[in-house]
Amino acid sequence: MLMSSVRHMSVVNEGDLLWTPSPERIERSLLTALMHWLAKERGLKFASYAELWQWSVDDLEAFWQAIWDYFDVRSSTPYERVLADRRMPGAKWFPGARLNYAQHALRHERPNADALMYLSERAPLSRMSWEELGGKVRILATQLRKLGVEPGDRVVAYMPNAPETIIAMLATTSIGAVWSSCGPDFGTRGVLDRYSQLAPKVMFCVDGYQYGGKPFERKAEVQKIIGQLESLRHVIYLPYLNRDDRQPLSSNTILWDELFRHPAVPPDEFEFEQVPFEQPLWILFSSGTTGLPKPICHSHGGIILEQLKHLAFNFDVHPGERLFFFTTTGWMMWNFLVSSLLSNVVPVLYDGNPAWPSPDVLWKMVDDSGASLFGTSPTYVSALQKGGFVPKDSFKLSTLQGVCLAGSPVTPECMAWLYNNVKEDLWVASGSGGTDVCTGFVGGASILPVYAGEIQARSLGAAVYAFNERGEKVVNQVGELVVTQPMPSMPVCFWNDTDNKRYLDSYFQEFPGVWRHGDFFRINERGGAFVLGRSDATLNRHGVRIGTAEIYRSLATLPEVDDSLIVNLDLPQGKFFMPLFVKLKEGLVLDEAISDRIRATLRREYSPRHVPDKICQVAAIPFTLTGKKMEVPVRKILMGIAPEKAANRDAVANPHALDYFAEYARTQKDYSLS
Repeated sequence: MLMSSVRHMSVVNEGDLLWTPSPERIERSLLTALMHWLAKERGLKFASYAELWQWSVDDLEAFWQAIWDYFDVRSSTPYERVLADRRMPGAKWFPGARLNYAQHALRHERPNADALMYLSERAPLSRMSWEELGGKVRILATQLRKLGVEPGDRVVAYMPNAPETIIAMLATTSIGAVWSSCGPDFGTRGVLDRYSQLAPKVMFCVDGYQYGGKPFERKAEVQKIIGQLESLRHVIYLPYLNRDDRQPLSSNTILWDELFRHPAVPPDEFEFEQVPFEQPLWILFSSGTTGLPKPICHSHGGIILEQLKHLAFNFDVHPGERLFFFTTTGWMMWNFLVSSLLSNVVPVLYDGNPAWPSPDVLWKMVDDSGASLFGTSPTYVSALQKGGFVPKDSFKLSTLQGVCLAGSPVTPECMAWLYNNVKEDLWVASGSGGTDVCTGFVGGASILPVYAGEIQARSLGAAVYAFNERGEKVVNQVGELVVTQPMPSMPVCFWNDTDNKRYLDSYFQEFPGVWRHGDFFRINERGGAFVLGRSDATLNRHGVRIGTAEIYRSLATLPEVDDSLIVNLDLPQGKFFMPLFVKLKEGLVLDEAISDRIRATLRREYSPRHVPDKICQVAAIPFTLTGKKMEVPVRKILMGIAPEKAANRDAVANPHALDYFAEYARTQKDYSLS
């Protein structure tokens, strides 16, 4: 139940109790089911989630063996043991096993059942059955084989969040080829920075997309991309913006529909490629804001195990239920959403603007699809909050059991707003992980209470801790987020990474043999977690490290401030300069009254060290294509690095937002690097 003493408070404090699961919810939780199964099948009894988590990281082999058995993971050949080598990087999971990701997804195929649901700005909410999905995957996979696609070949996509993209991904992975995708909102350079590293054999693409009611033609961009990918043998073209377009994009173009003018392939006549556990499944890319994006390879076996575990026990989505997560195909959450098929959960896809034609479009989709879990970002919730929108006034939301928040640190106010404005009996789960592991290190646990601003728990099987500078575990202190034991979904490699150099430099340089993720992190006594922003965007003032999330949380409470970005510049002679850049509500101009209110808020809620040296108004805050604030590139620009070297504009959602900072650095009115 919701704690009314908190719900009606005008101010919510970090750690306030917001919600406690009812006995009925605890009993039907998939975590409870797992603990019952472990007691019956393994003779293991746990009195709490904390005890279960501790066992899961202390006895890795027993835990992951249990996950394999619990979800009936199937291998065409027996594995020798669960974990043959514990080193990081290089852990050897389930050696000898051969399996296939797509085969595990399509094993739920059955008549008269929904496999997925989808909506776009140009088409109403629709359904695709398991029979249609499986049938199209088998036809497309068979045609890809005829086109010469072999295990290990790279197949890439420039496609929207639509059923065709899922079909293409499952067809690719079913034959052992390696998948990678970007959304059609990516610029030419951003796509080439990624795909030129992969030497792909086949590319799926569309002619454009619609966003916010406006069509965006992309044929010219696609043709430029095709022209610079010399390895491409075939381009499979889906007319998406203009369904009647049949003009080829290149001499090796095949229309999407042409590939399906072939006989159906019955399930018992199709052979899924059986690949080793560690075989690359797909390649996800880092944001690429400061250099070439890192091509992160995840494995068939690692993703199968991790996604089955994570969706069940950190999201509590049951077979047959609907999962709606707002995402694009260039973000790892798309891969997570599609992987719900592994669990016989129905993914709900949306291709469009989350605030068009009105701010309620996503909540309407939750209602219309019957989603039990809705995934979104704190940025979206903040926009609703500032706009005065109240979902519960317009929608029943009768099927909605939980809301998952991801993409940036979650404030207490954001969580409390959901209870006040969406539903009282609601499980609000936030989490943090990343593209690097295609999962969450910390996240929700539906059998635990929800505390304001707090991530409920560390994920099962994830040995996550906060380390101080000496590499010691600390509690109730801010440290580096580290992982001390291997996880199956850690990257098997970076593509074309000679001697694993980029991989080692990215995660293992500071603490050899321990994964350093690059986030400031805090754990409290009850196991609650706080992710406080990127540690490479540190605000270090007088030797005190400040997480940027603290600043943003305070500023989010001010009605005048729409968004903000803060950096700290280390100057000669031990000096520093910490400017704050704010985007104000439309029509407002930064004056002394607003500036004083900002300073007073930061001083009152935190300390004088949190007060910026200068406050500047900007028209826009720069974000990556996956919605993360570009603190590090802005800091580099202000420190004198050329903008084109500090940030790849094709990896920026709003590249013109960087122009202000380049001009600010050029004039250097407020600080000196000499």
